[in-house]
This record gives sequence, structure tokens and C-alpha cells, in this order.
Amino acid sequence: MKKKQRQEMFLEYFRKSHGIVSYACQQVGITRSCYYKWRDNDPKFKERAEEIEEETIDIVESKLFSAINNDDLTAIIFYLKTKGKKRGYVERVEQDVNVNPFEQLMQELPDDPED
Repeated sequence: MKKKQRQEMFLEYFRKSHGIVSYACQQVGITRSCYYKWRDNDPKFKERAEEIEEETIDIVESKLFSAINNDDLTAIIFYLKTKGKKRGYVERVEQDVNVNPFEQLMQELPDDPED
């Protein structure tokens, strides 16, 4: 089988599996490294693979919106944390930095007058 035929088969399985590389590789009988070589060396193949990946994201986003429309609180929170950051929907990590006692003591000591 020619390379172009194998690439076409790969893209077909890639679409069917919603962008799962290992599944498509197994179905066509190629290694993951072969797939990545194809992507690196064939701009048209890379473009088509990226289009399939974008289609997959579209499908998943539509499912997220379905969950949001069904009042799924987890989906709502996830969406706000990822898309609502500029409105303040972010998790903040507060850090309480404790200086070890020796360092703290050294900071509190007055400067040596002999300097």
C-alpha cells in the first residue's frame, strides 16, 4: 500500500476515533513516530489532521454546552473557570511563606555598629 493511501486511511480512522492517535495508528499498522514524521514532513497532511482535531474540540464543546443547558453545575463552573477568567472566575492560590526561625531572627537583629 502506498504512503498516500495509508495517510488517507489514517485520517479516516483518526476522524472516527475523534483524534486518538494510537487507535488510528493501530488500525493502519503504523507507529506513532511514523504519524509524527508524516505531520512534520507533509504540510497538507498536518493541516488535515489539525482540522480533525478542531472538529473534535467542536464536538466536545457542543456537549459542554448541552450540559450547561441542563444546569450541570460542574460544567457551568468549568466553563466559567476557563472562559470567564477576565470577569474574575479564577481560583487563586494563596501562599503563606514561612521564613525559618533562624532567618527570621537574623532579620530582626540590629545592624552591627562596627560596620
